[in-house]
Amino acid sequence: MKFTKIIASLAIAGLVFVSCKKEEDKNLANIKSEKTAPKEHKAIAAENVQTASFTINGMTCAVGCAKTIEQELSNLDGVEKATVDFDKNTATVTFDKTIQNPESLTKVVQETGDGKTYKVSNMKS
Repeated sequence: MKFTKIIASLAIAGLVFVSCKKEEDKNLANIKSEKTAPKEHKAIAAENVQTASFTINGMTCAVGCAKTIEQELSNLDGVEKATVDFDKNTATVTFDKTIQNPESLTKVVQETGDGKTYKVSNMKS
């Protein structure tokens, strides 16, 4: 009788842990998809489209630096497309000039690091 109670208790505990884990995994999947899902971009009127190209100094890797900066720029309101090339230390951003400007893009890049790591130069728009 005691053995049956122990087995039943373990079975119930196992089911509880498994069911909680599945629910937790669903919640984690939702959080991850929110962070990694690309932001929907509104169409920009042709007369408001502007492209800025600039150099970013201070990047040390393609994934941690360049990709992070690219994501930060891409998630800004008014930015249609942002690409950061680690090998060339350059970024190109297509944006709505009524919402963003080269100064705000520079500020976002520099704030992506600690404010001292990334430096923007040679801004051309």
